[in-house]
Amino acid sequence: MSAAVDWLSAPWEHVFMQRAFLVAVICGVVCGVIGCFVVLRGMAFIGDTVAHAVFPGVAIAFVLGVDFVLGGALAGLLTALLITVVSQNRRLREDTVIGVFFAAAFSLGIVVLSSAPGYSGSLESFLFGQILGISDGDVRAVAATGAGLLAAAFALRKELVAVSLDRESARAAGLPVFRLDMALYAMVTAAIVISLQAVGNVLVLALLITPAACARLLTDRLGAMLLLAPAIGALCSLAGLYLSYELGLAAGGLIVLVATGVFVACWLLAPRHGLLRRGR
Repeated sequence: MSAAVDWLSAPWEHVFMQRAFLVAVICGVVCGVIGCFVVLRGMAFIGDTVAHAVFPGVAIAFVLGVDFVLGGALAGLLTALLITVVSQNRRLREDTVIGVFFAAAFSLGIVVLSSAPGYSGSLESFLFGQILGISDGDVRAVAATGAGLLAAAFALRKELVAVSLDRESARAAGLPVFRLDMALYAMVTAAIVISLQAVGNVLVLALLITPAACARLLTDRLGAMLLLAPAIGALCSLAGLYLSYELGLAAGGLIVLVATGVFVACWLLAPRHGLLRRGR
């Protein structure tokens, strides 16, 4: 028992781990909640697109010598706005438009970076995360942004669900579908940006989608899903950090692998929708 307590408390003795735990939990909770609306909408691809859309913004910020997070946020929001506007053309499916901007954004980032030699080391933390190097200011910024996102998601939850389940009925009922689309894309962008330091651009989609997918398998009720997804996201983030501390391996990768393991368990063992239950 004493050994277990020592193992649990040891990482908390380090200030950098305390910061990492706080940011990991906040990102897990925020991405879990926002991810629920993404999964209900069936638009996981938009999360990947926004994550890649952040890339050219960071590249431009690197070339100009300004803050990476600010550049990434602006680029992500601009791409989300373009996707929302172009998607209003009913001749094009939303996933088609997303695919176009997915490739364009990442290509733009590559072109911009090709003009700046020596960029690879500076952007390593952006691509793969650097949660152990987070400062007190980063913790405050993530906490403030996360609180704002949770408040917005709570305020718009009914409207976002209505649009996610049936866009045409929502439009007929008088809901501002365009503005709600823009609000959701903006929330996805913000959730991705605050999570970049935790898991990096390459893995951030998993933190947004996987906990929500687990919750979707475990319950049919939206209220329960909105509680389960952030709980799973936070616990997986904590578990991944503990494993990183113990094994000396990459924190972002372990957080995602733990979340993936939980997803596989839910896929197999979920009470109503698990593979084994359906087989019986």
